[in-house]
Amino acid sequence: MTAMQMGVLAMVFVVAVAAVLGLGALVRPDPARQRLRALTGDARRRGGGGERAMQVVAELTKPIGKLSMPEEGFEQSSLKLRFSHAGIRNPAAPAAFFGLKTLLTLGLPLAGFVLMSMSGEAPRGASLAMLLLVLASVGYYGPNIVLNKLVSTRQRDIFEAFPDALDLMTVCMEAGLGTEAAMLRVADDLQLKSPALADELRLVNLELRAGADRERALRNLAIRTGVEEVDGFVTMISQAERFGTSIAASLRIHAEMLRTRRRQRAEEAASKIALKLLFPLIFCIFPALMVVLMGPAMIQIYRVLLPTMGGN
Repeated sequence: MTAMQMGVLAMVFVVAVAAVLGLGALVRPDPARQRLRALTGDARRRGGGGERAMQVVAELTKPIGKLSMPEEGFEQSSLKLRFSHAGIRNPAAPAAFFGLKTLLTLGLPLAGFVLMSMSGEAPRGASLAMLLLVLASVGYYGPNIVLNKLVSTRQRDIFEAFPDALDLMTVCMEAGLGTEAAMLRVADDLQLKSPALADELRLVNLELRAGADRERALRNLAIRTGVEEVDGFVTMISQAERFGTSIAASLRIHAEMLRTRRRQRAEEAASKIALKLLFPLIFCIFPALMVVLMGPAMIQIYRVLLPTMGGN
């Protein structure tokens, strides 16, 4: 192995290690969540490993991360809101994200070219260019796919747990607790079922303790989650306080509406199963079934009927 191949392999190794550290740091707890756990007494789950790893990745990839960062800057990009929806609040996450995107875009084609060159049967010409283009596309759009998956998973978790949270909040408020105390009690009860929703409710309480207006704190909750049902809840609370109606009664009606919507989504997903099974049946199961059923008959036709028709 030549010195050039050794250098390329070392570069590929550095790219792979940086990618693994960055992806691990993106999904680890952020400082806001660690602070919430510290305030609730869950000291065993605290730790700064994710923050340190993300800071290291951000510093290492800062020079090349600007290649994929939006021209107007990350503060004006829609990805900032996507990070909030995914529950990633670390200030180093944007730099790590764009740095990883650039590393994967450049590193995957390089790694693929090195591996194909070492195998001795590397494609040439247009085939090589197409393969490298596919690897670069995977490296560029892969982080976006991972981020979208994190966002959808977290929003689905919040949506499914939100009707139960409203029921618990209704019971707490009817028992005499205020809105802030009811949110904190619901967050404690939902810690095991939906940690994402529990953290968001605790963040609302932290903002209220810091002196923020209730409507503004609830509006920030809707912005951070990006869930339509949470936005409707915030609007309902604001209107109930503005017009002097009972918040507990409004919560009960809203929770019933959310349960109906959740059931409708489940029915919609169930009705799509027949259409989703159509293509596997046509392209996978039916051909095998036809071979099993028609195979013996075709063999008999080939052995008996064709020689008879040929005069033998």
